[in-house]
Amino acid sequence: MLNIAETLHRWCREARPFALATVVEVTGSAPLPVGTSVAVDADGNAVGSISGGCVEGAVYDLCRQVLSDKGAGAPQRARFGYSDDDAFAVGLTCGGELDVLVQCVDPAGRPHLAAALADVVARRPAAVAQVVAGPRDLVGSTLSVLAGGGVTYGTLDGGPADKLVAEEARALLRAGHTARVAVGGNGDGCPEPLTVLVHVHASRPRMLVFGAVDFAAALSQAGTFLGYRVTVCDARPVFATTARFPHADEVVVDWPHRYLSQTTVDARTAVCVLTHDAKFDIPLLRLALDLPVGYIGAMGSRRTHDERLRLLSEAGVFEDQLARLHSPIGLDLGARTPEETAISITAEIIAHTNHGTGLPLSRGTGPIHRPLPAPSHNARAVRRATASAPRGGRTSL
Repeated sequence: MLNIAETLHRWCREARPFALATVVEVTGSAPLPVGTSVAVDADGNAVGSISGGCVEGAVYDLCRQVLSDKGAGAPQRARFGYSDDDAFAVGLTCGGELDVLVQCVDPAGRPHLAAALADVVARRPAAVAQVVAGPRDLVGSTLSVLAGGGVTYGTLDGGPADKLVAEEARALLRAGHTARVAVGGNGDGCPEPLTVLVHVHASRPRMLVFGAVDFAAALSQAGTFLGYRVTVCDARPVFATTARFPHADEVVVDWPHRYLSQTTVDARTAVCVLTHDAKFDIPLLRLALDLPVGYIGAMGSRRTHDERLRLLSEAGVFEDQLARLHSPIGLDLGARTPEETAISITAEIIAHTNHGTGLPLSRGTGPIHRPLPAPSHNARAVRRATASAPRGGRTSL
């Protein structure tokens, strides 16, 4: 639902009831991920898309039907898949299947939803937990986690389910993932098993670009376009200026390894080392390879890479840590210009993050739209992983 947060926030402020259709499960190839929504208000106005067009008409009709019941009926589930018999039938021509939950939402009864949507519109972290399977009276109910995970609004059962779901929502908010989680039914205080879809709007992931060079200027622009909060860091004040890097969120003058030891990183952070100068690279990479960041890449020729590996090994970096290093940085696109190189680097980051192959789609088989890598659904595990991210100093994995 957060894909249409701005419109839903306006409808909530206007106390305008609406039907909400949300993708709660994807099988095979599908154009849009779990959590994507379409909404329809009482006047027939629609916003959003869940399939890129091929099932929108049928979903719109279901929304209108749910609205005609004025919320009296239970939420409805519908499954859409490919039809071999009729290419124009309701279905997904991409070959996948979507499981959609359609429910009526009365903003007057869910003030917490408006608060969560307001945070999303303001680009503050927020999560909305939506029950998509379980007892009939709980399906479609929601609660929200705001203020960086510290405040919970709304209620499911007013008891153990609230606590369990809020804990999972906080963990996924810290991890930055929208995901389905299962709670209850296993002696943890909630007797009824629930399946909950946690919609997450996290803070922007970080891209740390070390080396105030032309490649860094292009990479900071590409990183910003992809939604990263970009920092450019270099020890040379004459080069590390905001005028040279207008697309970066911040430009820092500091020794790279010192800055990295003092800043906050997490599993979504991308570290891009573009200096290819050993006096900067080695202490920086030695630290980076010991931190729980998502991606580490370093620029340089293959000869530079071989020498870099030797120096890192001599500095005490283990082989399993060296295996995390993407060097020479980027995919083989034949890139030469800074702009082309930035595309090469960001393409590798995307492929690494989403477990992609990096191969041309024409050479592959199977679904094009694959599910994103599943995050940990265990709140305690996510909490431990997040706690290991540095707040300064060095952290061992």
